[in-house]
Amino acid sequence: MDILNLENHIIHTIEKSITKLSIEYKEWLSLKEGASYAGVSYNTFIKFRSMGLKVTEIDGVKRVSKKEVDRFMESYSF
Repeated sequence: MDILNLENHIIHTIEKSITKLSIEYKEWLSLKEGASYAGVSYNTFIKFRSMGLKVTEIDGVKRVSKKEVDRFMESYSF
């Protein structure tokens, strides 16, 4: 791996770590963050909405609480 690829890999890893940390300390997440928190793709997370995942929308801004994601995932556990 050359220096440029190594540098890009390090930057990408740091960015992912920062995103994960920011999600840990927030209660209300964007839909993209909610998908990451649930461990699914964004498209799958959007499908979860049609399956009953509750999303809050205020003036076009959509957010989902971690409690709601946990509740939804638990409701499909068996």
